[in-house]
Amino acid sequence: MIVLLLGAPGAGKGTHAARIADHTGLPHVSSGELLRGAVERKTELGVKAKEHMDAGSLVPDEFMLAWIEELLDDSVYESGIILDGFPRTVPQAEGLDKLLAAKGLATDLVLLLDITQDAAAERLLSRVTCGKCGAIHNLAQKPMEVPGICDACGGELETRADDVRETIEKRFVEFRKQTEPMIEYYRSRGNFETINTNRAVDAVRQDIRDLLDRVSAATS
Repeated sequence: MIVLLLGAPGAGKGTHAARIADHTGLPHVSSGELLRGAVERKTELGVKAKEHMDAGSLVPDEFMLAWIEELLDDSVYESGIILDGFPRTVPQAEGLDKLLAAKGLATDLVLLLDITQDAAAERLLSRVTCGKCGAIHNLAQKPMEVPGICDACGGELETRADDVRETIEKRFVEFRKQTEPMIEYYRSRGNFETINTNRAVDAVRQDIRDLLDRVSAATS
């Protein structure tokens, strides 16, 4: 099963993608984490991507599509994949369709996690990531037992460089400009669903599980 997880910054893509992976057994690939890893390793793509990420803009389509094509050739993803944060533009969506079609595959579910900008900004300004295990925490929703230390593994917590109000606003401008047309592209295709994430996490999680179970039953 191929699942595309879409949503504005702060909609909960990383949190719910991990839970979808646990529920379905499908591998989860976050385009943002892949890019940040490339930036840290200072790869050719990482160096080019850093300029765009620091400015709150999207990485050019040609870089992302080349990376996804390479990813889809990996045998790890033969049974399916959860793509979190990709595609983000209509050209990326069209390019992904072509890549999948060439492999005899198609997207089974496009899931939009919907949230208001104010609620998303509040989450992002309280978000920290563990530098050791990668766990994402929201300090406004659940403070850590020891300030600055991850409850899960004891690693140090870090704030992403782009989780500041000015950059968040720029990211939303980019989202509305680039990604909303792509959402309409998928909305007309019949395998598109929307779930409101401006609610309690457990309620959202159950709604997503119910939806996944229905899609899995329909495609099996």
